Amino acid sequence: MSYRFIVPVPIGFAVFLLVSAIAQAAGIEADSAAPADKPKLEEIVVTSSRTNLIGKAETASQGSVTEEELQLRPVYRVGQLLESVPGLIVTVHSGEAKAYQYLLRGVNLDHGIDFANFVDDMPVNRPSNAHGQGYCDLNFVIPQILAGVDFTKGPYFAELGDFGSVGSEHMRLLNDLPNQISASAGTLGDDEIFAGGTLHFDNGGKLLGAADVSRVDGPYTHPDNFRKIGLTTRYSQGTDVDGYSVTAMYYKGQGRLSTDQPLRAIRSGLIGFYGTLDPTDGAQSSRWSLSGHYDVTGDDWKLAANLYAVHSTQVLWNDFTHFLNDPVNGDQEQQDETRDSFGGAVAFTRSLTFGDIDSNTTFGVQERYDSEYVDRRHTRQRVDLDYCNDGEGDYSIGFHACTADLVNIDDIAPYLSNTTRWLNWLRTTIGVREDYAGASDRSMITGFNGSSQAFLFQPKGSMTIGPWYDTEFYVSAGKGYHSDDIRGVLGTAPVQGVSFSVGRVPLLARTYGEEFGIRNASIRGLQIQLALFRQDYGSEESYDQDAGIDQATAPSRRQGFELSAQYHPFDWLELNTDVAVAKARFFKNEATLQNFYQIAGGAYIANAPSFTLSFGAIIDNLAPWFGGAEMRILGPYPLADGPANPRGGGYSETNVDIGYRFTDKLKLQVAIFNLFNQKAYASEFYYATNINVAEAAKYGAAGVNDYQIHPLEPLSVRFTVTANL
Repeated sequence: MSYRFIVPVPIGFAVFLLVSAIAQAAGIEADSAAPADKPKLEEIVVTSSRTNLIGKAETASQGSVTEEELQLRPVYRVGQLLESVPGLIVTVHSGEAKAYQYLLRGVNLDHGIDFANFVDDMPVNRPSNAHGQGYCDLNFVIPQILAGVDFTKGPYFAELGDFGSVGSEHMRLLNDLPNQISASAGTLGDDEIFAGGTLHFDNGGKLLGAADVSRVDGPYTHPDNFRKIGLTTRYSQGTDVDGYSVTAMYYKGQGRLSTDQPLRAIRSGLIGFYGTLDPTDGAQSSRWSLSGHYDVTGDDWKLAANLYAVHSTQVLWNDFTHFLNDPVNGDQEQQDETRDSFGGAVAFTRSLTFGDIDSNTTFGVQERYDSEYVDRRHTRQRVDLDYCNDGEGDYSIGFHACTADLVNIDDIAPYLSNTTRWLNWLRTTIGVREDYAGASDRSMITGFNGSSQAFLFQPKGSMTIGPWYDTEFYVSAGKGYHSDDIRGVLGTAPVQGVSFSVGRVPLLARTYGEEFGIRNASIRGLQIQLALFRQDYGSEESYDQDAGIDQATAPSRRQGFELSAQYHPFDWLELNTDVAVAKARFFKNEATLQNFYQIAGGAYIANAPSFTLSFGAIIDNLAPWFGGAEMRILGPYPLADGPANPRGGGYSETNVDIGYRFTDKLKLQVAIFNLFNQKAYASEFYYATNINVAEAAKYGAAGVNDYQIHPLEPLSVRFTVTANL
C-alpha cells in the first residue's frame, strides 16, 4: 500500500478565508479594532493550575486544569498535557505515530481502555479498534488552541459512559486566539511551525483559525520521521451557556515506529539502545471532524446540545515477536481501520427551590454510532504475504487478509442526575444511567455474520459534607463499564477474548467503584485534595503481544489513595505535587485460578503501576520571565500476570521550560527534557520472542522469555519563538 504525505498548509487558510467571506456576505462585518471609548481595566492575574471547586465538586478527585498551566507546562509530546491530571502517567512504547500509553489508579490503560478522552465533546476512544479496545490517538490535538481540561476519576458521574470508569478528560477549545505565529526546533529533530488567530465581527461572532505542522525524529537509530499536519477552523458566538459554535478539524500523520525491543538484543550488541530489529514498523493515520454546540439558559433552566461527525483511518505495521511465529519472514503484521463515527447529546437542567433547599435536575440522552472496516495482514517490510503466521485466514477466496471485518456499533444512553443542597453543609448528587449497546460483525473471510446486544443499568451517587473552614468531605459510589471488542464477544477474532475466561466475554464489562475524599483550602494560597478509592472490574483488559492488541481476561480489584496539593506563595508562582499509590490484584478465588492458568502463580496484574509521583512549578507575570518545571516518577510494577516478578523498574524524568518576553509581541522559550539525562525505560514488558532465524531454529514456537523495553528519550533541548501579530 502506497501512502504519500502531502502537507496541505494552504487548505486551512483557504477554509478560514472562505468562512470569513461567507460571514461578510451575510452582512457580518469584521471588527478590526476595539472601540476607542471602551474603558481599560487593570487586571491582576494570579498564576494557577487548577480551579478551586469547593462548593461545586462532587468528588475530591475531579478537577479543572486552567489554560495557563497547559501553556506553561513543559511537554515533549501533546499527550503529556494530560499529566496535569493527578496520578496520570502518559508514555509511549512504539514511538510518536501511535496512540500513547496511559497509566492511572493502578490500571495499565494501554492505549485508552477505561480512560475516556473527549475533544470539544467528541469522544476520541475507538471501540473494536484494529490495535486495541478504546484506542485513543491524540496526535490531532493542537495544544495552542486548548482552553483547559476538565477531568474526573471513577464511575460516579451519570453523564459518563463507555471507557470512563477509571477516569475521563474533556479538552475544551478556545473561542478567541490572539493572532500569532511560532516556530520550534529541537536537538532530537523535533520541529514545529504554528500559525493561528481570530477574526472578530460586529455581531459578537468570532472566527478562529489554526494550522500546525511538525516533525519528530527522536533519538532512534532509525529516526521516527513522524510528520503531521493539523488544521482547525471554529466559529462561535455568545458564551458557553448562551451561544453556539461550529468546529472543523483535520489531521494527517505518518512515521516510523520504534516498538519495544528484546533487552538481550541490545545487550548482545545486535542493536543499539535506541535501535530496532525491524525498522520498517510504522504508522499512518488521518482524521476529519465536524462538531457543533448549542447552549441556551433561562432563569431556572438551561439546555445544552452537541453533535459531531468523525471520519478516521489508521494503518499500523508492528513486529513485536520477530521470528516467534514465522521463522522465515518474521512476525510483522499490518492492522488497518477505516471508521465513521456519528453522535451527539442533549441535556436539559431545571433548577427548583423549596424553602432553603436548592435542587438541580438534569435529564440527558447520548448516542454514538460507529461503522468500521478493520483487518489484519501478515507482512514483511510492509509488503503483504500470501499466508498468515497464525494459521488464520483463507487466501483461496482471494481476499488478502488474515482477518477482515465489517463492524457496526450503536450505544444510546438516557441518564438522570439530581444535585440537591439540603443544608448549608450538606448536598447530594444521585444519578442513574441506562446504556443500550448493540453491535454486529460480518467476517469478510469466513462469511460469519453475528450480533450482540446488552443493557446496563448504572446507579451512581455522591454526598458532600461541608464546607467547614473551607473543607469539604465526599463519599461516592457507583457502577460503570467498558465495552469489549465485538470480535472477541462473538469469537470472529478469537484472540480478542480468552478461551479460559469465566463464561462468555461480555459486551459491556461492569466496574464498581467507591471513594472517600477531602478537599481543603483553609490555608491561604494552598489547595489540598485527598481521595481514597477502591474499584472492582468484571473483566480485566490484558495486552497480547503476539497480535499487539488487548484481550478480555479475569476479574480484578484496585484500591489506593491519591494526594494532590497546589501552593501559591506569590501571585507569580505556583508549586504543585501529586502522589498516587494503588494495589492492583486479580481476584484470587477458585474460579480465577482454575480458568486463568496464566495467573496461577499469584494474583498480580501485568503492567499495573503501584506508585506515581510528580513535583512541579509554574511561573508567570514575573516581569518578562515565565516557565514551568516538572519531575515525574513512575514506580516499579509487575510485568507478568500472576507473580510479583519479573518487575519493571519504572523511571523518573525532569522537564523544564524557561521563557522570556522581549516585548508584548515577541517571546522566546527554551524547553529542556530529561534534564538529568536518566537512562531508563519509558515502558517495559515481558514476553517470548525469537530475535533471529538462529533462535527460531533453536527454540521454536516457545521462544525466549525476556524483557521488552522502549527507551526514555535522552537529554534534549527545544527552542520556540512566538510572535503576536
